[in-house]
Amino acid sequence: MTEKLNTGSHDLPISDALAAFMNTGWADTHRDDLAPLPQAAYTAKRRAALAARFPGERLVIPSGTLKVRSNDDDYRFRAHSAFAHLTGAQEPDQVLVVEPSGEARLFLRPRSPRGAQGTAGQEFYRDRRYGEFWVGRRPDLTEAEALYQIDCAPIDHLDGALGGPARVLRGVDASVDARIAPHDGDGELESVLSEMRLVKDEWEIAELQFAVDATTRGFEDVVRALPTALNHRRGERYLEGVFGLRSRLEGNAVGYQSIVASGANACVLHWIRNDGRLNGNELLLLDAGVETDHLYTADITRTLPLSGRFDPVQRQVYELVYEAQEAAIATLRPGASFRDFHRTAMRVIAEGLHDWGVLKISADEAMEPGNDLYRRYTLCSSGHMLGMDVHDCARARAEVYLDGVLEEGQVLTVEPGLYLQPDDLTLPPELRGIGVRIEDDLVITAGGARLMSSGLPRHPDEVEGWMEGLASWGQGGG
Repeated sequence: MTEKLNTGSHDLPISDALAAFMNTGWADTHRDDLAPLPQAAYTAKRRAALAARFPGERLVIPSGTLKVRSNDDDYRFRAHSAFAHLTGAQEPDQVLVVEPSGEARLFLRPRSPRGAQGTAGQEFYRDRRYGEFWVGRRPDLTEAEALYQIDCAPIDHLDGALGGPARVLRGVDASVDARIAPHDGDGELESVLSEMRLVKDEWEIAELQFAVDATTRGFEDVVRALPTALNHRRGERYLEGVFGLRSRLEGNAVGYQSIVASGANACVLHWIRNDGRLNGNELLLLDAGVETDHLYTADITRTLPLSGRFDPVQRQVYELVYEAQEAAIATLRPGASFRDFHRTAMRVIAEGLHDWGVLKISADEAMEPGNDLYRRYTLCSSGHMLGMDVHDCARARAEVYLDGVLEEGQVLTVEPGLYLQPDDLTLPPELRGIGVRIEDDLVITAGGARLMSSGLPRHPDEVEGWMEGLASWGQGGG
């Protein structure tokens, strides 16, 4: 329980009579009918695997804390992915402790008590951060054990469980960091927690497929909304809201800040201002993903002609990116180097730029180390692991991720792009200000890879036909 209530300067005072009245007359709302979370059997296996990786050691993994957006307004809480992966829980200030014996316990904030003396008895109706009347009910200890299938204890008992050295996932909860002396192996724990998510189990792949399918529906929503958005002074933001609605209806939220970039804004890799007007003669780059209620996200990009048809120059750029993506996808299989698909895509890009006369050296020369001039026009990598984080497994060691090989069950994106800056004098004028990215989500299978996002077209002819079927196209606003 919190000793100091989180109240606001404008909250009304509580009289003794009201405090006494608020502590009586409440029904027992404990629930005995809660089924385990669907991932509970999998989280137990993950905890066992983690304990086996560090036998005889105590491991501490916090969920994270609430973060202030402004003054007394917090951001909506999102648990740390490593914690959620091991527990399925999503409340702030929780801490998972794996004991040297391998047994695990989840320390959490119990429900606000009704009828307790002092500030503890007022939390449920006075505390803006944790009070049930302010932010909603949380599970009691017995309910939490039923949901998460793990032994649970009050967070107040955490100190008693932290005797002796422990590895801690640091930088997640400052109060936990302060309780436990740094361990030389803290960094290794962080890496292992990332590496445990490199290969997805069947439940995770199904979650990611749901995220992809919901994202597909969100992209369809956006295309249907284009006629209205074209006439709005902030058309990009209008479309951001359209996709955001789908993400909240079918999932927890967007998995990352949506990129809705029209015209030259598409040349900004992470354009999230989304405050531009749409021009019916330009392209729209939409990079967005729905995050499921269990925190798995899709990550898909499509570049769409706002007129409904690519003009010749737009098609020229789009087709080169499409060819690069096709070549990259063809390399995906168990045992292939993770970097192979990027190198393959970049060779196609370099050959195309050379054919256009933009790249003055041959593709063979451009692919040599230290001679990668083609990157002026594409710059970033062509894909990454995908899962609970949009850039999943980011703390994994290079030898098992970036310099490793692909394995069955891994989920990744393939997303080559061309970003032809509007002020780039090395480009002919007609190419300047065109940005194209095509991004899809794939799962590595025994025989290659399955395109999870096949519900969205990629070939330019198919894109045009798809858009025509979803919206009525007239003359877009400029």
